[in-house]
Amino acid sequence: MKRFFEFLKLIRFVNLIFIAITQLVFYYCIVSPQYAIYNSAGPILSMANLNYLILASVLIAAAGYIINDYFDLNIDRINKPQRLIIGRHISRRWAMFFHLLLSAIGLGYTAYVSYDLRNPFLLLFNIIVVIVLIFYSTTFKRKLLSGNILISLLTSWVIIILYIAELDFSTNLLLSNRSNVLLKIHKIAAVYAGFAFVVSFIREIIKDMEDQDGDRRNKCSTIPIVWGTATAKIFVSGWVYVLIGMLFVLLFYSFINSWTWLVLYIMITLLLPLFRLLKKINRAITSSDYHQLSSLIKLIMLAGIFSMTIYYYYNR
Repeated sequence: MKRFFEFLKLIRFVNLIFIAITQLVFYYCIVSPQYAIYNSAGPILSMANLNYLILASVLIAAAGYIINDYFDLNIDRINKPQRLIIGRHISRRWAMFFHLLLSAIGLGYTAYVSYDLRNPFLLLFNIIVVIVLIFYSTTFKRKLLSGNILISLLTSWVIIILYIAELDFSTNLLLSNRSNVLLKIHKIAAVYAGFAFVVSFIREIIKDMEDQDGDRRNKCSTIPIVWGTATAKIFVSGWVYVLIGMLFVLLFYSFINSWTWLVLYIMITLLLPLFRLLKKINRAITSSDYHQLSSLIKLIMLAGIFSMTIYYYYNR
């Protein structure tokens, strides 16, 4: 039983739940309602295929966490020795086996949905995701900026894949009102994917500052190591201001549409924590300080995702 719970920690079970919730909320609060608004036929992605696609995303992400820890063993021995799982509770051989198994099952689910929807891009892109996760763990994570950007893009993919699933390649979209639906879904997906990218990018840099002791000993070229911690703080603060600017645009749009609850939600759950984050970044010194910042940015991302429910309230 202990090994089972250690396995759940290895695959970041809480993060996997977050991925599933993100896709469920986006489907039921954004994708599905748009068809009713435009009096169009329902979503192409059925509930069954949605579940398969969510399972695929969760399994591929779990496999990514395993392969990341597999190749980060030397770094983790320095940064978080008390949280080591591979090599202590689960052997390296079994870790690789679980990585391959979960990746294969995830791609299997994707292949089924891709075939059922006659949409080859779902399988193609998820294959790319699996490959990118492997190269991220072996190479790109240790390179300046490239690893941060890749993980941030993969975070955005959790949302984008549901938009891709709604593309129907068997009909001419311009001849039906589905084109209007897809255009609206595309705009909203771009907003939330952009939000996810920036938030994830900020968190990745903060995690690099938290883990720089082990990264330095293993010759990683992360931002705080190459540019210095002070410059890294300025860089990440700049991206926080970018995110704040994006939210002020959404705040103005919500205000002119009289979406009062969404205005309040953005101010209380997103803007205030971001200003608090800016204040705490400048004061952060220890790994514990950076870990708290990482947890705060994760809560901000969660709050951003749940803003879809408020949007649904005004657009049902």
